[in-house]
Amino acid sequence: MNILLVGLGGMGTCHYMNDLHIETANVTALVGCTDSDRARAAEWRLPIYATITEACGAHEIDLVDVCTPTYLHKPLVLEALSNGKHVIVEKPIALSYADALEMYEAADKAGVQLYVAQVLQFTREVETLREVVADQRYGKPLDACFERLSACPKWTQGGWLFDKQKSGLLPFDLHIHDLDVIISMFGKPDRVSYTRCSGEGKEYAEHYRFQYSYQNGMNVASEAAWFNACIPFTARWRVYFERGMLICDHDGLTGYGADGDVVHFDVEDPIKVPCGINLPDSGWFLRELGHLVSCAEKNQPSPLVPRQRVLDVLKVLESID
Repeated sequence: MNILLVGLGGMGTCHYMNDLHIETANVTALVGCTDSDRARAAEWRLPIYATITEACGAHEIDLVDVCTPTYLHKPLVLEALSNGKHVIVEKPIALSYADALEMYEAADKAGVQLYVAQVLQFTREVETLREVVADQRYGKPLDACFERLSACPKWTQGGWLFDKQKSGLLPFDLHIHDLDVIISMFGKPDRVSYTRCSGEGKEYAEHYRFQYSYQNGMNVASEAAWFNACIPFTARWRVYFERGMLICDHDGLTGYGADGDVVHFDVEDPIKVPCGINLPDSGWFLRELGHLVSCAEKNQPSPLVPRQRVLDVLKVLESID
């Protein structure tokens, strides 16, 4: 698959470095407009263009990979689809349900696939959770708690991350990771409530605590934060089942059965790729991009990030202020 990579910042670099390890992925050209983009293109020895249409006119492109800031996703995805290309777009696909639906309908009209890069679905921890929920080895899930906490990010250029019209702020940028997992495991919640807080002078909420409730009695709590504090990045979760519990934290993934059996699941990535951003080497993006490229080769939707779930996640996020 000949890939056109759009956006050469941190995430674009991450995708490029992982594509190098995918046999059927060939990054053919780039789209960017800044001096740093042109420097990156020179470093990678790849041609760079100002627009997707220009690049598609100059090269045989099969797949366009959009790794730009969120507010640019919709116009760039629609441009790629208008050129008849399969598209991968980083999360969130868009900042509204209506925009996302328009993008999917454009893909249908063009006869191509639109994929959303929700990388947690490709971690071995979430893969194991999916298996445990499906095979019910601990019974049905009863309660869960997710945390995704960070110091206020300093890497954003131009302040776009702190502009609600451009990023959707904490819910769309950070919490979306956990919400996608929550809905994939337990379904769309029947009730949504939340609290939030921020310091004086802040134009955005720095911390959210969400409560998702289900008619079957299941409850899920989740926290997301950009704290004004130098805390280390923290991402962990636990799920309580009828006959045990799964805990994912800095010690790995552990299952605690009601019968006293403790299982330390092997979630070590067999292949770890440097991603060029503030994340440890892992196989997350390698598995994600390998899966999506394979789906594009077959002109098939992704079973791990289906359209309806992407839309359900956006519906929930739109209800959060």
